[in-house]
Amino acid sequence: MSLKEDGPSVAIVGVTGAVGQEFLSVLSDRDFPYRSLKLLASKRSAGKTLTYENRNYTVEELSENSFDDVDIALFSAGGSISKKFGPIAAEKGTIVVDNSSAFRMDEGVPLVIPEVNPEAMEGIKVKSGKGALIANPNCSTIICLMAATPLHRRANVMRMVVSTYQAASGAGAAAMEELELQTREVLEGKEPTCNIFKQQYAFNLFSHNAPVLPNGYNEEEMKLVKETRKIWNNMNVKVTATCIRVPVMRAHAESVNLQFESPLDEDTAREILRNAPGVVVIDDRAANSFPTPLQVSNKDDVAVGRIRQDVSQDGNYGLDIFVCGDQIRKGAALNAVQIAELLL
Repeated sequence: MSLKEDGPSVAIVGVTGAVGQEFLSVLSDRDFPYRSLKLLASKRSAGKTLTYENRNYTVEELSENSFDDVDIALFSAGGSISKKFGPIAAEKGTIVVDNSSAFRMDEGVPLVIPEVNPEAMEGIKVKSGKGALIANPNCSTIICLMAATPLHRRANVMRMVVSTYQAASGAGAAAMEELELQTREVLEGKEPTCNIFKQQYAFNLFSHNAPVLPNGYNEEEMKLVKETRKIWNNMNVKVTATCIRVPVMRAHAESVNLQFESPLDEDTAREILRNAPGVVVIDDRAANSFPTPLQVSNKDDVAVGRIRQDVSQDGNYGLDIFVCGDQIRKGAALNAVQIAELLL
């Protein structure tokens, strides 16, 4: 991030959380221009000093007056905070990029992955002086669609079946700490501390902790279904998902089965993915080398491998792929900052 007189004024809401901290890291990595920076959090964190790019900043308590003269606000403080303060900020002329689920399915709020559907936020610019809300999709949706979209553009996905293996970071910094604590406790023969997930997480996996809906799907699974349709602007695409929490720190993995309208062979698919922005192919059958969560942790690119024809479908109408991506970076902070870059 670089101090520039003609850059936008930036605020970060929820700066002390896992994604808030990653916002700072990504802004710095990408040399994002800014003329001023405001760090906002709850009353509990207000008054803390954070050092960023050799300058000291005092964390301020988030209030209705926090957005005077703020051009871009990156929000990651949970849905209820976004619902309350997002519209207030937009009303004051701030463009809000929100990482929660608060506005994702609202009509008129763009749901954006810059490599996939940048046109959804066309006309929203800092210089326009108009406030706006832009939603960051769910982390598992972003990671899935980074790989599925280039193939969809070529052969039109009719149906997509996703199984996710989701990291602790999706539930925040406290969940990551609890996974580490539990791992030590179990290895020492102690009873594991279960404050965040209410069950043992270390050396275990379980159905995603999002609430289960009357249709038997949990909220995380339905986010994948609904968000894919909105981002692809296609209400007819059939999507089903099963979301699982696994004892991994910060990168999600997803098994994705695709059914196409037009035939697409695996070699062509591999070539398409090699040329897709933000995607790296790791697909070495001889060495049995494919994407892993550790490989993509703290990395920007989403990795794709296990690219193979689906033998359960006739002809070249189906593919299986395995995708891994850093949940805190591309799944959240990086995607939001890329959206902010499109506003300049």
